[in-house]
Amino acid sequence: MPIYNFSAGPAVLPQPVITQIQAELPSFQGSGMSILEISHRSDLFAQVLQDAEQDLRDLMAIPDNYHVLFFQGGGTLQFTAAPLNLAPHHRIGLLDSGHWAQRAADEAKRVGTKVTILGSSAANHFNQLPTVVQPIDQSLDYIHLTTNNTIEGTMMTRLPATGQVPLVADMSSNFLGEPYQVSDFGLIFAGAQKNLGPAGLTIVIVRDDLIGQVANLPSMLDYQLFADKNSMFNTPPVFAIYAAGLVLKWLKAQGGLNVMTARNHAKAALLYDFLDQSQLFTNPVKTSDRSTMNVPFVTGQADLDAAVIQGAREHGLLNLKGHRLVGGMRASLYNAMPLAGVQALVDYLAAFEAHHR
Repeated sequence: MPIYNFSAGPAVLPQPVITQIQAELPSFQGSGMSILEISHRSDLFAQVLQDAEQDLRDLMAIPDNYHVLFFQGGGTLQFTAAPLNLAPHHRIGLLDSGHWAQRAADEAKRVGTKVTILGSSAANHFNQLPTVVQPIDQSLDYIHLTTNNTIEGTMMTRLPATGQVPLVADMSSNFLGEPYQVSDFGLIFAGAQKNLGPAGLTIVIVRDDLIGQVANLPSMLDYQLFADKNSMFNTPPVFAIYAAGLVLKWLKAQGGLNVMTARNHAKAALLYDFLDQSQLFTNPVKTSDRSTMNVPFVTGQADLDAAVIQGAREHGLLNLKGHRLVGGMRASLYNAMPLAGVQALVDYLAAFEAHHR
C-alpha cells in the first residue's frame, strides 16, 4: 500500500531526493566522510552552498541587488529579525490574515516596534483574506504580510498597492510552490520545511539597500553581517542546506516553478472540486482566496472528523489532522505530493461519505 504524507510541515520530500541522500550519506562525493560530518569550511560544502544559492536564484529569477541568506531559527526568528533590520523608525504595517501574522505582530512589538493593522479578516474567522485599508501611511518602514496561511487555508496571489513602502513577506508555506516576482518585495523569508527541505533552514531574500541601516544588532539577527559573511558567520545547518540544494536541483529537472505551479493548481482543483460537490465535507474558505498548498475541511462533527482521520491512516493517508486551533482535517499539497496521492485521498473521502451518508 502506498503511503502519502499530507503533513503541513515538516512535510513530504521528493522520493528521488531521499534516495540520493540515502546513497550519498556514508561518503559524500567520494570523500570518505558523510555530509553529516564534513566541515562547513571545506571546499566540499562551499560548493554545496554556492550551488544552492545559484539554483534558487535561477528558479526565482532573483535580481542581482538582492542577497540570498541562509539562517536557522525558522520563520519565527525572522519575525524578530525583520523589524530589527528593516524598521529603523520602529513603525510597521501588518495584514492580519491569521495565526502566523498575529505571531509576527507579537514578536515585532517585543522589540519595541509599533504595529499598525492595515486590514484584518478576524471577523470572518480568517476564512478569507483581509481587505487593505487605504491610503497607506508612506512613513511606515514596511508592511508585513503572509502569502499563504497554513492553518486557515488562504493564499494571497494579488499583492496590495503600498506605494513606496516595502513589502515583507512570510512565504514559508508556499515558497517555490506559487510564483511571485521577487522585485515586488523588500524582503522574503521562508522556513524550508514545507516545499524546500527538512526543518532547520530558513531562506532570507532581501534587497541590498534595505540592510545595514541599524548598528549593533545581535550578530545572529544581523542581515548585513550574514551578507558580508556569505551566511557563514557561524556554523550553518550543513545537512539542511545540502538537502535543500538537492530539492532545488529536482525542481529544475521538473521544469521549474511554472511547471510545479501548474501541477499544484491541478492537485488543489481535484480536491476542491470534490469538497464543493460533497454533501458531507465542506471547505470554509472564500473560493477566490483558497490556498493551493493547504486545504482545510470538516464534516461539522468532531467524532466524525476523528473517524475520517483514523480511517485515512489505515489507508496510508497520513497526517490529515487539522491544526489544534481549528480542528477538522487539513491536506497539505506541497510540491513533492504527487497527483496520485490527492486522487487516493479523494477516492477515500468519497468512499467514506458513501458509507456515512
